[in-house]
Amino acid sequence: MKRVIIKRGTKALLFSRGEYTKCLSAGRYWIYPWQTIEIHPMTLRFEPSINLKLLENDESIADQLTWVKVADREIAVVYADGRLDSILTAGLYAFWRGLVDYSFIMADTSKIAITEPIDLKSSKSALFVPYVRTSKVESYEKAVLFVDNKPTEILESGEYFYWKNSIPLNTTKVDMRQRQLELIGQEILTKDKATVRANAYVIYQVTDIEKAVIENKDYEKQLYVAMQMALRSYLGQYTLDALLDKKSDSASPILETLRAKAAVLGLSIRDAGIKDIILPGEVRDIMSQVLIAEKKAQANSIMRREETAATRSLLNTAKLMEDNAMLYKLKEMEYVERVAASVSDITIAGGGQIVDQLKTLFAPSG
Repeated sequence: MKRVIIKRGTKALLFSRGEYTKCLSAGRYWIYPWQTIEIHPMTLRFEPSINLKLLENDESIADQLTWVKVADREIAVVYADGRLDSILTAGLYAFWRGLVDYSFIMADTSKIAITEPIDLKSSKSALFVPYVRTSKVESYEKAVLFVDNKPTEILESGEYFYWKNSIPLNTTKVDMRQRQLELIGQEILTKDKATVRANAYVIYQVTDIEKAVIENKDYEKQLYVAMQMALRSYLGQYTLDALLDKKSDSASPILETLRAKAAVLGLSIRDAGIKDIILPGEVRDIMSQVLIAEKKAQANSIMRREETAATRSLLNTAKLMEDNAMLYKLKEMEYVERVAASVSDITIAGGGQIVDQLKTLFAPSG
């Protein structure tokens, strides 16, 4: 015979000629040569070398174990002393009682929503990766949840967890912030058949996610086409000259046209208008020539007005000097002063005659 010692915190299965006999607790035992024992720590899940079903009705061991039966399309979340320990799939399991406080949450994974009392933070653990799918909606987003390709729920910002199974599940997210759509290089005919290229914009915001995602497909493309049509309708009713004058007033009529169509798409139009109107090269050359001619005509008109005003001023001055001798002399002195200011040296010749000449020039006539 052989003496064996089973330590505390362990259990042993006794086999006789390969057949299970009974369960042994901690202690000292004598066994025969044809007998063997199998040691199992009580801190770990019980995983014997024989089928658990053979032990389920054994009175020597059954009442020492906690039995867990997991059905198909079900999992068992195992907590050991309050901490996440493992996840069990379909099958029969057993855990020793006594040293570790085990608790179990049975979860039906055939449905979509996680309704079981599982800490969602712990569901981010790597243990849950094969069983849980997640969807995160940012603070500036909303999302439509599609289950089996059918819309089922509108999701606000946050993180969502669902069981991973064969049911198709996806989310369509929508940015709820204000956005801008650009229309570049739109070729349009004016009322007088001139071809122009226009750059326009529309500022919009999604206000009804159900209309935008569920009732309509590609709402942004539909808005783009609606803006194109509104732009063509507006530009097509004016001649080229009238259009260039009304470019800055384009926002209001385009907005009115767009708002009704955008409401059907679940959108709110904040602003819209024309940024640039680009003329063809030939038209630009003609417009430049017209502008130069207009500016030249304006310059000539201004010069003629100035010349007329100067002539009128001279005429008025002449009439005043004709009637007033003193004013005439003052005007002479003014011109002499101007002449003297531009002369650096004066050479006097002729003796006293120059003085007599100056007296004659500046003395008032009798």
